[in-house]
Amino acid sequence: MLNEIAEQLKNTGYIVLRLPLPQALMQALPERCHDDGRFLPARVGRGENKQQITALRGDVISWLDEENVIDRAYLAWMDELRAGLNERLFLGLFDYECHYAIYQPGTAYAVHLDALKGKKNRIISTVLYLNQDWQSDDGGELLLYEPDNKDLLTTVVPEFGTMIIFLSEVFPHEVNLSRSTRRSITGWFRVN
Repeated sequence: MLNEIAEQLKNTGYIVLRLPLPQALMQALPERCHDDGRFLPARVGRGENKQQITALRGDVISWLDEENVIDRAYLAWMDELRAGLNERLFLGLFDYECHYAIYQPGTAYAVHLDALKGKKNRIISTVLYLNQDWQSDDGGELLLYEPDNKDLLTTVVPEFGTMIIFLSEVFPHEVNLSRSTRRSITGWFRVN
């Protein structure tokens, strides 16, 4: 699988996978993505300039906790992916940061790039969907656009076990309005 991911990132800049994680881990992750008081409204921007702008982004997030056995297992899997991509693509990825995200019905995320302005550090973005029994009319699709931001490249339905991996600084993307509670883990491989 690592070879396929690396080849697709090299050739197209993105890949959509079905159930790439071990089954036991995939089954455990949805239980960690419920708002039990640890989720906070997502903000946009960097450092002291971070702001909550619900017109742009309506999700709530909770960063993964290395003290939790399930989160630690996911982070270990992603670290293996990081090492494999470095070996195959010589990217110099040194870190992975990620959070759970919940979009309640009526929320979305406007078109954006995952790269933070003024600093090149997010290189590869990942989104893993945790939505069991997702229906086509539930919305919440991730729309990935060509780098010129004009043409739709692909639509990813947030079905359980689907993962998209793409180049952070290349592809503008957005989350369509969700009509059901939409859960995922969103993360970024970074360089120093």
